Amino acid sequence: MRARRVKGLDPGASLADNAERIVRTRLDELYSFTPKALNPKRVKALHDMRIAAKRLRYVLEITSFCFGPYASTATKRAKELQDLLGEIHDCDELLPRVRAVQRELRDGAVDGLLELVADADDLDPALGARVRHADAYGGLEVLAVWLDARRTLLFERFLDRWKTLQRQAFRERLERALDDRAAETDSLQQSADGQVESKATA
Repeated sequence: MRARRVKGLDPGASLADNAERIVRTRLDELYSFTPKALNPKRVKALHDMRIAAKRLRYVLEITSFCFGPYASTATKRAKELQDLLGEIHDCDELLPRVRAVQRELRDGAVDGLLELVADADDLDPALGARVRHADAYGGLEVLAVWLDARRTLLFERFLDRWKTLQRQAFRERLERALDDRAAETDSLQQSADGQVESKATA
């Protein structure tokens, strides 16, 4: 997923000013994947939300000191979200691979039985005992079922985690931390401007 462009960055501005713009953009990006990512079948939206959580976490890890205590908490919450979505993504990546191996083994077994009967009009049920890789099917099916069940549990945990973040006003509190820093910077700038003006008139 391509990162959302951060507008208004200024090389001449302070780190905090530019970091604020980046954090706001990454926060908007994270929330842009709802409500799609709240549907367990929207695999791409979940994956993109994981990447957005990672981007938010990384920028907060190096700039949270600019925004007061809640920014550190927000960093932890973004990491928790990224980790959980990462585990879901692992299941989404592995399950199709397991199913593909199952299909490959099954196709090979079909070909093997057909070779045994050559030009026969029918297939003797007793030949079922000679199916190739029969022992592998059971293990792969167990793995597929386990991945499916684990993915379901992880998605429920994700929904619960997202609801908790909403209840704890994650977005609002982080935005407030950014707003407070901006207000403090404006106040310091006005104070500095006032001192320069008094010196100029003295």
